[in-house]
Amino acid sequence: MSSGFRERVHSVVRSIAKGSVMSYGDVAKAAGAPGAARAVGTILKANFDPSIPCHRVIRANGTLGHYNRGDKRKAAILKEEGYHNDYEKNKK
Repeated sequence: MSSGFRERVHSVVRSIAKGSVMSYGDVAKAAGAPGAARAVGTILKANFDPSIPCHRVIRANGTLGHYNRGDKRKAAILKEEGYHNDYEKNKK
């Protein structure tokens, strides 16, 4: 995985507004590599830079997916930011 792709992913993720999300696939496409959703996940799994809001990247099916600081923490941060996950709400 090139550092150029990593930087493009970080740039895309930094552009996601509070209260909004993008899927891993959408981030990959916006970073110029459609079909590289798993690579995006790998990059974000290693991210601990608070200026890169990787908690705003979710799965294409609407589930939140994992977070390197804990899945419950991801859900809490998104809720604090005003994101309403209809998938999780309707699943109950």
